[in-house]
Amino acid sequence: MGTPTFDPVAAVYDDFIGQWTRLYIPTLLRAAQARAGQRVLDLATGTGESALMAADAVAPDGRIVGADISVPMLRGALAKLGARPIRLVAMDGQALALRSEAFDTVISQLGLMFFPDPVAGVREARRVLRPGGRFAALVWGTREQVPWAGSLVDELLRHFPDRRDDLLRGTTLGAPGRLGQVLVDAGLRDVSATTETQSFRFVSFDDYWRHVESGAIRTGLMLRELPPETRRTIRDRIRERTARFAARGGLEMPSVALVASGVA
Repeated sequence: MGTPTFDPVAAVYDDFIGQWTRLYIPTLLRAAQARAGQRVLDLATGTGESALMAADAVAPDGRIVGADISVPMLRGALAKLGARPIRLVAMDGQALALRSEAFDTVISQLGLMFFPDPVAGVREARRVLRPGGRFAALVWGTREQVPWAGSLVDELLRHFPDRRDDLLRGTTLGAPGRLGQVLVDAGLRDVSATTETQSFRFVSFDDYWRHVESGAIRTGLMLRELPPETRRTIRDRIRERTARFAARGGLEMPSVALVASGVA
């Protein structure tokens, strides 16, 4: 399996995914025990939300490096930095051009599950950590636990069975115990895991579907490969499936993320 690209969704990522995923970052930083003065690597930084919050956590003397394989996503991050001490670099997370033992902490927010080999990615993170440094990763739970994405994946699997691996990749580490085992297999010790639930809120189903069709959800781009009548059928089926999340005139979808951490 190759590395999926987020280049096509970079321009709209913060309009949807970014505004909700930032709610999980405080839990990630607590698991990483980020504190003043640390050197932090934000692995798969995307549009930089976790790097920004990490910079605040390690202020005033800490330093952040945000690494991502997608240059368009890094451009989105660059526009947010201001004067914060964050350096952005385009880099493959499984082959970091960084010296060993250079960081006190490595974090990864919603990126590790997209690595072709997550164990290799964590092993590389361990290499750049000083002895005793901490690694912490946040990933989505199972697709049943993230209904804003899982319902769409279920429908697309009916039309793209040959792309099953790509469709399911976002929740590959969501199975119980899977994320923690990746950290253990990569050589980390004192591994622990927890869950975090936040609600994705939409003013209406049409508001949610607008984000899907915009390409803000990476798998939503596959809809564009289907005939209009098929897309309408999928929309109607998902409208029925998400009706149980109706609240206050809109939709509220509780979504589970897993956070695991370990020591180098």
